[in-house]
Amino acid sequence: MKQIIFSSYFLLFVFIQSIYSQDVIPNMYVKTINGKSINTKSTYNKKGLTVYSFWATWCVPCINELDDIHKEIEKWDEADVKIVAISTDDSRTKRRVRPMVNGKKWNFEILLDENQALKRALNINAIPHTIVTNGNRIIYRRIGYKPGEENLLYEFILKTNSKK
Repeated sequence: MKQIIFSSYFLLFVFIQSIYSQDVIPNMYVKTINGKSINTKSTYNKKGLTVYSFWATWCVPCINELDDIHKEIEKWDEADVKIVAISTDDSRTKRRVRPMVNGKKWNFEILLDENQALKRALNINAIPHTIVTNGNRIIYRRIGYKPGEENLLYEFILKTNSKK
């Protein structure tokens, strides 16, 4: 009985969040890992879809998702998918981002949402939070990560690309 009640509340939470979520990536500024301020418009993939992964250095599922995507990045590149990992680390933990990225050798775009303005604008309440866009229009959202879900995301991307 408790499981049914919990499941019902969780589904209600997801439904309410989807109602109040943005349907486009807002036009605002974030920082690169090198400290340069850039507009979110410059992150859109001109050739295809963009996957935005909101993560933090302290979030194990976030790191697992980015590791699993990185393992097969050539496959994602062939599908004309741009990966943008947006760190939501705050002033206490942002100094860990660069060493982690360098240690993992992630070769996709890393951005910093230091004051979490983009996260708030997109009504993101939990990480990992993955968004797929076509231009600036959001066409897919997922909260959380379990091993193997990167394959489901890739299948969604292939289906979407085949409809073009």
